[in-house]
Amino acid sequence: MSGDPLEQQPPGELPPEEFTGLRNGEVAEYAAGLPAVTQSLKHAAREGLVRASSSLLKLNQKNGFDCSSCAWPDPDEHRSAFEFCENGAKATASESTSRTITRSFFEQNSVADIAARSDYWMELQGRLTEPMVLRPDAAYYEPIGWEEAFELVAAELHALPSPDEALFYTSGRASNEAAFLYQLFAREFGTNNLPDCSNMCHESSGAALRETIGVGKGTVTLEDFERAGVIFVVGQNPGTNHPRMLSSLQSAARRGAKIVAVNPLREAGLLAFAHPQEPAAVLGKKTPLATHFLQVKINGDMPLFQGIMKALLEREDSAPGMVLDPDFISAHTTGFSALEAQVRAISWDFIEKHS
Repeated sequence: MSGDPLEQQPPGELPPEEFTGLRNGEVAEYAAGLPAVTQSLKHAAREGLVRASSSLLKLNQKNGFDCSSCAWPDPDEHRSAFEFCENGAKATASESTSRTITRSFFEQNSVADIAARSDYWMELQGRLTEPMVLRPDAAYYEPIGWEEAFELVAAELHALPSPDEALFYTSGRASNEAAFLYQLFAREFGTNNLPDCSNMCHESSGAALRETIGVGKGTVTLEDFERAGVIFVVGQNPGTNHPRMLSSLQSAARRGAKIVAVNPLREAGLLAFAHPQEPAAVLGKKTPLATHFLQVKINGDMPLFQGIMKALLEREDSAPGMVLDPDFISAHTTGFSALEAQVRAISWDFIEKHS
């Protein structure tokens, strides 16, 4: 295969893509730094530095637009002129692409040909320039006029016995403006079956949050994060999931906050951070992050936290009123007695074995 991901091969000659260029290397001990700057520039250069730079300088700015690559909050004050990460640079380069996919692309590539390609290759082909449709029993997409496309969608929707039989889903890469119009359309149609993109990523935590606090989303603000004395990062690699979180973790570490990393892997983004906007960091200076690294087994986080709660209860037994806040527990929680009984019944042998 050619090394050029944009090269199109004749129909019928598209073998499944293979992983190439894999290499073994030293395990990274920190995240970001000069490599992040280099990769960001590569993404920008892909679409032209001038074109990409004009978009990147508006990214996550008050008079600009939100990044489509993650949901990390923007600071109210003191925003950097470069309020984005490597992931954001990559997503913005993709969104600002000038490449287009015309009908000739679909004439040359069947559905089977396209399915043999990776999502990355498909993204690099560019933007659609007109609606396309896959007719019954057809092997190729073909152009369809806008009016016919709208009529086709309308016919499918109106054929449903109820609007609630329809499900409207948006990609996390959709802009806020597009998602707003889309949800208006869904609700005008008569349904609230409009899960947002976070359902895919956060449904498990959202279900637990709804049961625990009654709201399926996080309720803290970036200011809360900045004031925390202890921060638990559980089962997440900030360097991949939310790279801008690394700046907040760095600030917390520098002011003396304890950062507890809970993860089966020693992720570089939990160990140390070299801020790419700090000259010293670009030259190799890095800030240690996690003060405690708890390398649990897979699915071992639950017994780990049961162990932490058990230790807190035992300390409360030896120093009543010095560890737990009974007034807060009484005013703001339910079911504490049942939780306490359950935790006390778990043996340390079980906790050590399963965490």
